[in-house]
Amino acid sequence: MDSGAFGGAADLDDAPGLIVRVRGVVQGVGFRPFVYRLAKDHRLEGSVANTLEGVVIRIRGEASNLRAFVEELPEKRPPLARIGEISVESAVVPPMGGFRIDASEAGQGATTLIPPDVTVCDACLGELFDCRDRRYRYPFINCTDCGPRYTLIRGLPYDRALTTMASFTLCAECRREYEDPENRRFHAEPNACPRCGPTVRLLGGDGSPLGRMDDPISETVRRIQRGAVVAVKGVGGFHLVVDATSEDAVTRLRVRKQREEKPFALMVQSLERARAFCRVDPEEAALLGGPERPIVLLESLTPSPIAYSVAPGHRRFGVMLAYTPLHALLLDSPLFAVVATSGNRSEEPITIATDEALDRLGGIADFFLVHDRPIHRRADDSIARCDPSGVRLLRRARGYAPRPITLTDEAPPLLAVGGELKNTICLTRGREAFLSPHIGDLDNLDAFESFKTSIRHLSETLEIEPVAVAHDLHPDYLSTRWAIEESGLPAIAVQHHHAHIAAVIAEHGVAEKVVGIALDGAGFGPDGTVWGGEILVADRVGFERKAHLPEVVLPGGDRAAREPWRMAVAWLHRLYGREFVKMKLPFLEAIPRERVRQLVDALEAGIGWPVTSSCGRLFDAVASLLCIRQNQSYEGQAAMELEAMAGGETRVSPWYESDLSIDDLLRHMVEGKRDGALAMEFHLGLAQWLALTAEQTAKESSVNSVALGGGCFQNRILLSELGRRLESAGLEVLVPSEVPANDGGLALGQAAVASALSSPKREEAVVHYRPGKGLRTPYRPKR
Repeated sequence: MDSGAFGGAADLDDAPGLIVRVRGVVQGVGFRPFVYRLAKDHRLEGSVANTLEGVVIRIRGEASNLRAFVEELPEKRPPLARIGEISVESAVVPPMGGFRIDASEAGQGATTLIPPDVTVCDACLGELFDCRDRRYRYPFINCTDCGPRYTLIRGLPYDRALTTMASFTLCAECRREYEDPENRRFHAEPNACPRCGPTVRLLGGDGSPLGRMDDPISETVRRIQRGAVVAVKGVGGFHLVVDATSEDAVTRLRVRKQREEKPFALMVQSLERARAFCRVDPEEAALLGGPERPIVLLESLTPSPIAYSVAPGHRRFGVMLAYTPLHALLLDSPLFAVVATSGNRSEEPITIATDEALDRLGGIADFFLVHDRPIHRRADDSIARCDPSGVRLLRRARGYAPRPITLTDEAPPLLAVGGELKNTICLTRGREAFLSPHIGDLDNLDAFESFKTSIRHLSETLEIEPVAVAHDLHPDYLSTRWAIEESGLPAIAVQHHHAHIAAVIAEHGVAEKVVGIALDGAGFGPDGTVWGGEILVADRVGFERKAHLPEVVLPGGDRAAREPWRMAVAWLHRLYGREFVKMKLPFLEAIPRERVRQLVDALEAGIGWPVTSSCGRLFDAVASLLCIRQNQSYEGQAAMELEAMAGGETRVSPWYESDLSIDDLLRHMVEGKRDGALAMEFHLGLAQWLALTAEQTAKESSVNSVALGGGCFQNRILLSELGRRLESAGLEVLVPSEVPANDGGLALGQAAVASALSSPKREEAVVHYRPGKGLRTPYRPKR
């Protein structure tokens, strides 16, 4: 089994019959027909039904056959099923003259799991491209082993009447498949064909029909080849699609979407095409081709057929394989690769409805390839990468959500609302924590409405009525304000970096204290300063701040995150005083000295800017000092380009292997030669300081494990070098895998802390943070 265990096991040798209850992702994945076939193989009679608790099997027969059935149930489960728990009890099951599949039970108290959307399977792809098949080139082909789930479910149990397919009446042939337990489309709820299912249309940029055409998909391909921007409706929302080999088309999309430099995602038909412009190792190939089909970050090759503007300044492309029949048809064409970026404006939520798309994307797309199957829930593409130690999710959405994380203890029904950036929400039920798909940055009304809709949809579908809400300590986050002012629930504040570490603890099921290294751009500290480079000793209940990166002034507040040169000035002033303005530094040639002097004057005047220990702002300062970037157009740009500059550089000096301070490290950045070796030495020096500090903290606190959390651990070099040093010191290193290290995992950490604070085992009262004057909301770069 994936998790859980047998519970209440009966004596199978003496049982007159059995009732078997199976919990997990067991609806909409072909589990009932699998049970039907398994029962027939073992000459058993009885029944199976979907319930709001999962799947219930009533069965009778020879004892040896009953035993074999129970043993093979988890071993031979369908590929998409994830079993959380199987309970078996003796029961008197009356003779039934065979085995049947009963209608689903309705009622209250849902405890079953919602299956995520998964890629089209090989069997359906074979039919899709078989000219003899009745579903030849039908873009909505699916079966119980594949296709949309989460995005079309309106309620549980998972039956067609409770999906967005309810309005499509099955034709006679599809009905026969749907009702035949021997057919792989038995109760495949989105089952359809060209006669009875959804259809596609190609519309003009103003929404007008383009006239009757036999093959809208082939016509779409021709227009993309000619340089058009096409908005394509998928399973969880729209993509904006252009030819990825056309510099003109990619540049046009950037201008229209007002997305200056942030990398675009790519979609290709096959692994072979991905290997034509990226290095793909076996682990990455398995991740690319798995049922979740995330965007995978792959090292680019040179020369490349991909337009430079797809990912300017980066050494990696974000690549995904076609994961729906519609995408497969688009790319079964002369199109080598396409940009497939979220269909939205700026950082708004991904668009899901055709009318909404025509309104919001009308100034971006030249054409719209749409269909009439409604999308009930948004689901962006997930983003992942492979490290030597495993898969790391950077954005958890389609394919993964809302698959639960298993908690170590039973939790009361709780809601956690995440942070301001990369928002997700989390609901708990028993030992299950359900993290929503990526919602995005709560910096506009549409994103905030999507946040509230996600709370409503997930809580209604899972039938969870939370008794309390956990939120970030920052008083000005929209999620915090909603929790306190609008939720109507008792509110529990959780410090930002404690939540980062608690998320790692929850994912790994750790009960004891750990040393937590939390590195990110910004988080509100209980002392009113901006934290972001923290060494904590923590468990789910609380934390102690043992050490942190040096504090420097955040010159200009939020502007410092948009303009890395400001952080460089703050660090130079800390190290050298105002005399650094007279130094011959290449950095000072990039910024007018008068602006630098004015900022130094303001620093010395003490005008009340906050101070910060932020690791993200430290990366910005170094990127500025090395003349990599003085202004950034999206969050983390300077840090990512600093990592790219370091690359696989091996020409480094060993000076950082000794005991060093962060001030020493910054002086080395100022005085060294500005090249890839220096960029790499920064990463190595920072990893060394963190490792030594964590090792000393662990020794003093009698702790053996170190948890790494926060957005800075998206940096491959820092993560691998720090992990290696900690492991060589004999410490266990806990790294997030199923949940993002960045703010996309905050809600899980908040839920874990709130659960521990709400536990009836705790005798002491819950102490809420009482922050002083609130900081302004964090950096939201101008797009």
